[in-house]
Amino acid sequence: MAEAVLGEDPRTSAGEAGVVLLAEPLARVNEAVKEGRIEEAAALAERTVVEASGTLGPEHPEVLRLRELTAYIAYLAGDPLRSFGISLGLARIRHHAGDTEAAYGDVQSASAAWRAVRDPEQGLRLGRDLIGLWTELTAEDGPAADDIEQLESARARMGRLAERARTATPPSTG
Repeated sequence: MAEAVLGEDPRTSAGEAGVVLLAEPLARVNEAVKEGRIEEAAALAERTVVEASGTLGPEHPEVLRLRELTAYIAYLAGDPLRSFGISLGLARIRHHAGDTEAAYGDVQSASAAWRAVRDPEQGLRLGRDLIGLWTELTAEDGPAADDIEQLESARARMGRLAERARTATPPSTG
């Protein structure tokens, strides 16, 4: 994922609106990530998302790419909940826009973040949302429909989380 998010120079697609606006902030974010200054990268990315959303709109393609980067940085920073929320939100936006390929990529990112969540109760709540959207994507032509094994793996994790939640919660004595 790092190569996909960090590998492209935003100036290579100079024909799109917003690229010039984001070129300098993205370069600073990418540099901070590559140098291991994750907290600084997270703050820069968040600020750039807010500014770019105000200028270009929250669903502009370049803003969505920037939000992908923000989700990745949150994951690197050890904040899987934030990473999950951003990625799943992006998946919903792209699913509603009919971009099943990008939506599935975002579902995969959300899944990676979800797997990093250690609390079984929280994992169950997040997993229900993830699997719900993922199941919708498998009903359409696209990469999710071609990769059912990954969805089945997520469902199996839900079963393990449910078992862990049951054994971790003491019975009530009331």
